[in-house]
Amino acid sequence: MDDIVKQAIAKWPNVPDCYGWLGLDARGNWYMRDDAAQAAGPFAGAGATPLSKGSRLLHEKLVDFIQRNYESDREGRWFFQNGPQRVYVELELTPYVWRVQPDFSVQAHTGQAARVQRCVLDQQGHLYLDTDLGFGLVHTLDMGHAADAVEQGLWVPQPEEAARLPERFGYVPSPQSLAK
Repeated sequence: MDDIVKQAIAKWPNVPDCYGWLGLDARGNWYMRDDAAQAAGPFAGAGATPLSKGSRLLHEKLVDFIQRNYESDREGRWFFQNGPQRVYVELELTPYVWRVQPDFSVQAHTGQAARVQRCVLDQQGHLYLDTDLGFGLVHTLDMGHAADAVEQGLWVPQPEEAARLPERFGYVPSPQSLAK
């Protein structure tokens, strides 16, 4: 977490939390969800529409700031600490999206390197990695490298139902739905 963010928390400790305004998609892209996007439906899952996703954030410095200050609370809700305000993140699938390198090292969408601890495959064919940083989906563009890791026996996919992943790996896909 940035020092300036820690200072803001100390200066203004009682700023209310924010829900529903920020989303992370299955490709590691951040979305700002204004009132219209939220009114169009949930970010992901049943009832989600392209309009409900919101506007993709493209400003590099803003995205970098969000990624440096992205973490989870004890309940498994992921958030971006925006100064003194905690902005909870709606997840399309998982809290991390992994980029797999040709040498099979992995990097989160946030830029952090991670070590793979286990590999999971759901009934839809999505491949996930549980790492020392946390749980996430393998980016679709990196499935070739991931398949090579599986073929070489470096990762052994364990089957799991997609609906059970949040409970098993301790994350909340929609903090907004719990806040209501």
